[in-house]
Order: sequence, then structure tokens, then C-alpha cells
Amino acid sequence: SCSGTGRMVATGGVALVSGLSREPAVEQFPIPDLPTGDWPRTDGPSVPVKATQTGPEPVTPGDAPAPAKLNLYSETTAGKLSRSVADIPTRVYVPNSEDDTVSVIDPATMRVIEKIRTDQTPHHVTPSWDMQTLYVLNTVGDTITPIDPRSGKARKPIPVADPYNLYFTPDGNTAIVVAERYQRLDLRDPKTWELRGSISIPHPGVDHADFSPNGRYLYASCEFSGWVVKVDLIDQRIVAERQIGSQPIDVKMAPDASVVYIADQGRGGVIVADPNNLHEIAFIPTGRGAHGLYPSRDTTKMYVSNRLGGSVSVIDFATNKVEATWTIPGGGSPDMGGVSADGSQLWLSGRFHGEVYVFDTLTGEVRNRIRTAVGAHGLSLFPQPGRFSLGHTGAYR
Repeated sequence: SCSGTGRMVATGGVALVSGLSREPAVEQFPIPDLPTGDWPRTDGPSVPVKATQTGPEPVTPGDAPAPAKLNLYSETTAGKLSRSVADIPTRVYVPNSEDDTVSVIDPATMRVIEKIRTDQTPHHVTPSWDMQTLYVLNTVGDTITPIDPRSGKARKPIPVADPYNLYFTPDGNTAIVVAERYQRLDLRDPKTWELRGSISIPHPGVDHADFSPNGRYLYASCEFSGWVVKVDLIDQRIVAERQIGSQPIDVKMAPDASVVYIADQGRGGVIVADPNNLHEIAFIPTGRGAHGLYPSRDTTKMYVSNRLGGSVSVIDFATNKVEATWTIPGGGSPDMGGVSADGSQLWLSGRFHGEVYVFDTLTGEVRNRIRTAVGAHGLSLFPQPGRFSLGHTGAYR
């Protein structure tokens, strides 16, 4: 439901609202998700941008071209690797949350070539918005360890409170640190990491997230309570919330933004939700412990890691049906990861097995199992195609 009283929080000179309010019936800012500057302000209370558009002179209906179909992931297809990362060697970074290390794998040899020591409990490795730095999120250590992806060397840790997860607004001007144990989203300067403000989330376990097409709204799961929230990042308040699942984990917009997909570990499948009010439209059973969601490189399918079932389900975006299930021989715990730049491989960490799985996306076979260390979690395969990184382990647009 969307009723109640919001709570004002003043932090770092920014007026922020956390709480509940009536949400708009539809997304009111249909601008593309290119950097526009219309994001959380840092010099005073937030002011919504005007929904104005400019374009060519009107034409008669018969002469008007058919509008292009929206595809949020059109710039993440094979062959669209940005020139800014062309000289970066492809590596797989695996944070071992119970070993306080990151294992670095060379996918050409399928071997661990280095182990980087971090602060306590690294959970995810997140590419920066400009894709020039990797950030290891040391949750319990209250630090972020930057890694230079060209040299593979770690730099001095950055003090940040509870960096469980990390996202960036599409213009790159704001880092959103998901402070899970404090139930809040911390808005920070992505260069200095200075805290600009916080948005409280009134449900335990705020966890994974994704953005609406224009980036105004953030959809976030609350794993420990079954809730999902929709946050307006300009007005900086919750505009919709719903106790929709059992253990909602990963969140992903459909390519055409018509629905939001939410992996529910407790229900063993994927919830299909209305992006306006978060109402459940459908449920897609996949497997025990449905956890991570990854669009295929051709953007027609979505891979679902079933962490407790030791399998991966392949959902067809057009039909919302499971078209294949890939099972790990002997069992496993596929968790977080990414798709190779050419789309031929899906890399996933084995959370409870201290290993990494490499799936062949054509056949579904597990081509390799690579030992890392205890608690392998938020794996980042880097670089991948895309104009910029929205965060997590590699959500690109």
C-alpha cells in the first residue's frame, strides 16, 4: 500500500524524505537514461525537473515513423564494449566474504592468478560508473577497497559505513551505498565519498536494486522482510512499497520496462511486478533459492541462479516462461556473477562451495568449476559491454 506519513531527515545540508506518499500512476519523466544532470541535488532541497521535450516539427500521422521499441539493454549486446575499457584485461573478481579476500581469475586459463587481501567481509565487487575502477565492498570492515582493473592492484581502503551494495545514478553524480544493517540508502559523492544524505528504508534487509528507464526511480528489495520499495531519487522518498515476496533478492527491469522482475529465494522463483504500484502480475517458478537475475547478451532471455537448487533457469522475456534449466552436476550454490562480453559464458560464484561455475550459454553445460575460497559471493566479470555501470556486480546500460 502507499499510505502513511513520511519522515524528514536532514543530513549534510540535503532535505530528504523517507516514508510513504501517493505515487504517480505512471512514470512521468520519459527521458532516456543518458546522463542529464536531473538527479539528487547537493545544494539544497530537491526540485523535480520539468517534463518537457523538444523535437522536430510535427508531421502528419501517415508520415510519422513507428516509434522505436525501448530496450534498456540495447547498449550491452555483444560487440559494444566501450573504447574506455578496451585496454583492460578481462578478469573475474570473486569476493570471498568469509576469507576477507578477492580471488582474481584469468578466464583465458580458468585459473586463479592472484588473491587480494581486503578488510572484513567483502560481499560484492562493483564497477564504478565510468568503468575505470572496481570497488570491493567490505561490509563489516566499513570500507571500500578500490582496485585498478588495468594493473589488478588494490589501493588504500576508503572509510564508508556498511557498504553492503553499491549503485550509481545514470549521470554518475551520486553513489548510492546500500547500508543493509542500518536500513538505509546513503547518498554519497562518488569521488570523495562524502555523505550527502540518507533515505531510510522501513523494512529489514534492503539489498539489491535496479533503476527505471530514466533513472528517477530505484526499485529495491528488502530480503529479510519480504518487502519491495520504489524510491523517487529526485524527491528522495518512497513512493510505493509492497510486501510482495518471502525473501526478495535480485531486481531487474524488463528490457522494455513493462515489468519488474524480482528473484524470490523463499518462493523459489521470479515475481513479475507492475513497476507503478509493485502489484504482482505473475509468478515464474524456477528453482529453490532463486537469487540472481542476468539478461542474456542478445537481451531476449534472463538467467536466474537458483542458489539452493544448484541450477540456473533460462526465462524467455517475450513469454515469461522457463525455456531451459541447467543443473550443476553433483550440486552447487550458484549465486552472483555476469555474462561474458560475447555472451557465450555465464559466470556465477558458488556461495556455499567456495568455487566458481562457468556455464556454456549455448548448451547449458558447466564447462569449469574453479576453486576460490570460503564464502564466494558477488562475482564481477569485467569488463562487459555498456556505456556506463549502474553498480552492483555489473549492471550496465
